[in-house]
Amino acid sequence: MSESKRTTRTKLPHGEGSVYPNPRSDGYIAEVTVAFDARGKRVVRRGYGKSETAAIKELRRKVKEYEDGLTVEAARYKVEDAVRDWLRYGQGKTADNTWEGYRFNCERHLIPALGKRRLRDLTATEVEEWLASLTTVLGTSMLKQLHSDLNRSVKRAMARGMAARNVVELCTVPEGREGRASRSMTEAQVRSVLEHCKSDPIYPYIVLSILTGLRTEEVRALKWDRVDLDGAPETGRPPSVMVWRSARRKGDTKTKLSRRTLALPAVVVASLRLHRTRQIERDMKLGREWDPNGFVFGTRNGTMMSSRNVARDVRRALAKVPGIVPDEWTPRDWRHTYTSVMSAGEVPLEEVSRTLGHSSTVVTEQVYRHELRPVIQTAGAKMDDLFPVNEVGVGWHMEPLFGPAEAEGREGF
Repeated sequence: MSESKRTTRTKLPHGEGSVYPNPRSDGYIAEVTVAFDARGKRVVRRGYGKSETAAIKELRRKVKEYEDGLTVEAARYKVEDAVRDWLRYGQGKTADNTWEGYRFNCERHLIPALGKRRLRDLTATEVEEWLASLTTVLGTSMLKQLHSDLNRSVKRAMARGMAARNVVELCTVPEGREGRASRSMTEAQVRSVLEHCKSDPIYPYIVLSILTGLRTEEVRALKWDRVDLDGAPETGRPPSVMVWRSARRKGDTKTKLSRRTLALPAVVVASLRLHRTRQIERDMKLGREWDPNGFVFGTRNGTMMSSRNVARDVRRALAKVPGIVPDEWTPRDWRHTYTSVMSAGEVPLEEVSRTLGHSSTVVTEQVYRHELRPVIQTAGAKMDDLFPVNEVGVGWHMEPLFGPAEAEGREGF
């Protein structure tokens, strides 16, 4: 201990406590009683520093934290602690797949960048710089999701006395990189896929998706009791599939109109029959009875396939198709492919919209149709009948707008 260091306690102004030498170091301790608990015991806050001024400054910060409702643990609470607490307890009724997505994104982008930062010291500038650093690798929607994850984590920490304010709410989410637009295959590409993927186990999934336009969550949730591969020839009812469920949170389809029954093309019927036979044979080899109410495209354990599993299997199958780059295509592109192929085949847009389960033709027209129908000729033909070219002319017999002198230098007019 320094010889010049005082050894007595110094009283601060009324209500601000006192400061005295730290017996365990060369510094000082500032101390004040902020309240009394239910048993009459003092609630004390202390500030430590190498000088009296530093100790008093630290004490005042802790007193303010106490007045703001912060706990003693808030001084050591980090961003990672807040995020993991939110992931563990703050999800409510969030579906498992959604929670897994939150966890994956936080552990990949949020925690490595800001996790070690003390939550009380986090600034809006740091958050905005972190988001800006991700604009070249993530799209805008993902940046908004990460901002939301951090925002909700800090809000939960505030409610538990671990943070005094939420600087995340003060930040603006920047524009991320442009996402990959949905694509559609041409009719020739579809033929090539159907020809070269026949040997792959995921082939029935591909055929059903492309030739019916079902959403990928509708295909994954499809069960055999909703598939009629025989139909009713005596009444003219064709083989069909009843789209009543999906892999969404509560199992419902995206909209009410998404609940629909679709006729199945012959190639889909044949593919599903073979697929069902293979499932039965597989279950017999495993020593279990085939479940007629099970998932059409379930896992070996009889559970629903995840979207990641489907994407992986699809890439494996597309690797067999000449001229197709597997990483450039996703299962959702087949719904776009179905729409474009049907439109190119002059199927009325209203019929395509009903098949897709859309509430109107607007979404079908603006989002899903990539290959426009052949040129609409009706209106043009009618105008030709009303105003034939041999009567109206096309304008080359008209008088020039300028005389020879005026027209000089106006060749491009």
